[in-house]
Amino acid sequence: MPLIPLKPAVYIIGAGPGDPDLLTMKAYKIISQADIILYADSLVPKQILQNSRPDAQLIPTGNKTLEEIIPLMIDWVKNNCSVVRLHSGDLTLYSAIHEQMQALSEANIPFELIPGISAFQAAAAKLATELTIPDLVQTIILTRISGSASAVPDAEELSSLAAHQASLCLYLAARHVEKAQEKLLQHYPPDTPVAVCFRVGWPDEKIWVVPLLKMATFTQQENLIRTTLYIISPALRAVKEARSRLYHPEHSHLFRPSGRSHS
Repeated sequence: MPLIPLKPAVYIIGAGPGDPDLLTMKAYKIISQADIILYADSLVPKQILQNSRPDAQLIPTGNKTLEEIIPLMIDWVKNNCSVVRLHSGDLTLYSAIHEQMQALSEANIPFELIPGISAFQAAAAKLATELTIPDLVQTIILTRISGSASAVPDAEELSSLAAHQASLCLYLAARHVEKAQEKLLQHYPPDTPVAVCFRVGWPDEKIWVVPLLKMATFTQQENLIRTTLYIISPALRAVKEARSRLYHPEHSHLFRPSGRSHS
């Protein structure tokens, strides 16, 4: 595959949930050429780096603060190096990139963002589930519960989001699963299916589907305390009679005008 000539810059990449095959083509090309790769080793498996250059400098950052990481990236780029900052999942979700971009901008260091697959997308694919089913659920909510590292605004409190009874993807909640279950049960029926997704995309991935009423006890039984995603959704039930209008013969649109023959 043709390679992208890399300029000295910081390339902030969403590595996806952990499966190297789920990297975007662009992310793969950049990782395979970069001079230096800083990766969040507690969340990004080493297998993501399997196609990096043999002479590339690979630096785990799980034990580092931004005050240590950012000056390194700035110095390397000033010394004409291409630097990859590798985050798990997709950059739009809980990736802590805002403060990094701000610091790089202030230092006049060029950077580029390359999105990735999120764990909820990979998990839904493994479950062979569409999270938006006609006449059942048409909204996906991506959220988390307040923890020690980050508080959730009052307007986004979990019980108020649960009132929509949408497909709700709950991140960073395993340590607070009892509180999360209590808030969800205020609006979802106790038998609502919950996919408990552990280390999606990693070699030891596990996914179970349990009733909402058993979400907390199951989590504790399996000793899940991190890298666990919950998908709470009526779409996880077996739905036989559901069809989108998009490809229905009676539905017309710009590319398929009414009156077209369907023979």
